[in-house]
Amino acid sequence: MPGKIRQYFRDKKDDVQDYTGGSGVIGKLVVALLVVYLLIAMVLGIYWSSEPDTFSVRDHTRTLASTMDREPVTGFATTATMIRIAETLLDKPGGYISNDIAPPGLWMDNMPNWEYGVLVQLRDLSRAMRKDISRSQSQSAEDPDLTIAEPQFHFDSESWAIPSTENEYRRGINALKRYLNRLSDPAQADAQFFARADNLNNWLADLETRLGSLSRTLSESVGKASVSDAVANLNPDDPLAEETGGEDVKTSWTKIDDVFYEARGSAWALLHIFRAVEVDFRKVLQDKNAMASVKQIIIELEGTQASMWSPVILNGSGFGVLANHSLTMAAYLSRANAAISDMRDLLSRG
Repeated sequence: MPGKIRQYFRDKKDDVQDYTGGSGVIGKLVVALLVVYLLIAMVLGIYWSSEPDTFSVRDHTRTLASTMDREPVTGFATTATMIRIAETLLDKPGGYISNDIAPPGLWMDNMPNWEYGVLVQLRDLSRAMRKDISRSQSQSAEDPDLTIAEPQFHFDSESWAIPSTENEYRRGINALKRYLNRLSDPAQADAQFFARADNLNNWLADLETRLGSLSRTLSESVGKASVSDAVANLNPDDPLAEETGGEDVKTSWTKIDDVFYEARGSAWALLHIFRAVEVDFRKVLQDKNAMASVKQIIIELEGTQASMWSPVILNGSGFGVLANHSLTMAAYLSRANAAISDMRDLLSRG
């Protein structure tokens, strides 16, 4: 009997060793698969972080008009450009990333901020199209397709469940395509695009505040005195009294790259929109002598799209050794905003 007991425990020991050995192999396999997955995710993340190239608005307009067998009527370039911008947002490498819940999209922050910058400009222009540009006067009916497109682009940008952000934005794109089809069809006179100075001026007024806010946030990367504090500390009774400064306002170092890529995405979208405005609003721009302002805006926006040679966004002091990419971007946007202000002044004149 003792011999049988000893043999029984020997067999159990062998079974435990076999089981442990098997678990070790499975564990190593799991670790290896995890490492491979992380490497693939890292490579994909680098590829997905590449920003889309700019495109020729004129060439795209001509090609699309030829494909549709239509004449590029007034408004064709702007609408076609909006569609191309929205499709790029969804169809670029990696697709739409802002609502990803799995790596590598989950780890990325630069591209989602770039997407948000593009989306803001798309939302503003779609609202201007619905509210002003497609209507002859304040009592005119809104275009049925633009009433669909505008709220669709205002859908939650981070929704991944039902309904997903991509599906909602696709509905907006399809509505724009229907509007473009009706606009360019001579048999359908219900779609309109009024390329007037007041319509353009209304959109520019909103854009001016957008770029002003972005420029301010970008320039705060090095810290700036608060304007509200400076005004609050003025002594109204003694104009010669020494002013007491307040606390500096500075963008958090964790948000510097976020603001930079949001501005870069906004500038990418605006570059194409202004190229389309140059086509569709050409007559009114020439009548108001505002063509030079549009050219200046386009030149400044082109500067914002220069290649990034640094793997990270540098935040050197204004006159320090290292570059400050935020201040460089702010300079381009500020000059573009100044040209927009001049353009609005010209458009408002009789």
